Amino acid sequence: MSGVLIELRRGGLYLSCEVYERFFAGLETVVLLRRKSDLVVLPVRHPAAGGYLLKRRNGVGDRVVFAPDFFREHGISDDADCKLEADWDAEQVALIASECFARAVFP
Repeated sequence: MSGVLIELRRGGLYLSCEVYERFFAGLETVVLLRRKSDLVVLPVRHPAAGGYLLKRRNGVGDRVVFAPDFFREHGISDDADCKLEADWDAEQVALIASECFARAVFP
């Protein structure tokens, strides 16, 4: 599968409506994990299980996962601003931005 673009800026992970509908349609929360240097975004099927809210940003349906605490904990400052290529991994049932935490672009 070819990659999709997601954006990391000001402590938030921004997903276009297309990315949201393709991988997380109908869901309200996701879990963010760091696996080695990869960012893993896991869908949460039961909101009671916790996770970060997928907040609707606009009328188009774009979403944002506001998680500055998660990114700070993993060495990414609040002023980071970059686009990340991510791929769906069917085995892990997750959207994965490979080498996200290995990038030198983060202040």
